[in-house]
Amino acid sequence: MMWYTARFDEATWHLFHMIGVTPSYMRVHKKGMAGVQQDTTYKQELFAGDLITVWSRVLEIRERVIRFYHEIRDEETQTVAATTMLTAVHLDRVTHKACPFPREILERGRRRMTGI
Repeated sequence: MMWYTARFDEATWHLFHMIGVTPSYMRVHKKGMAGVQQDTTYKQELFAGDLITVWSRVLEIRERVIRFYHEIRDEETQTVAATTMLTAVHLDRVTHKACPFPREILERGRRRMTGI
């Protein structure tokens, strides 16, 4: 199970990058992201050598909060092996409090919103 979680974590950073929450953005603006909830469902075991793809979607993005979804698929069978739904908040690393996303990030996130 730890490998599924690691793949979900990697996919999260790719999704954040697509909406503009990049490592340089966080360094320059002293911002961060903190996960506050994660619900994972394991549907099928994967084995060493299985090729996988992680599909990601933004479900909702509000002033300070983003909810998103990932699923791991077996590339050969297209079977969904695991899913996770996460909620994260945008943080000011100086005050250690939730803060608003910049308008550009909100707009990019909203363009990536889809239903499950």
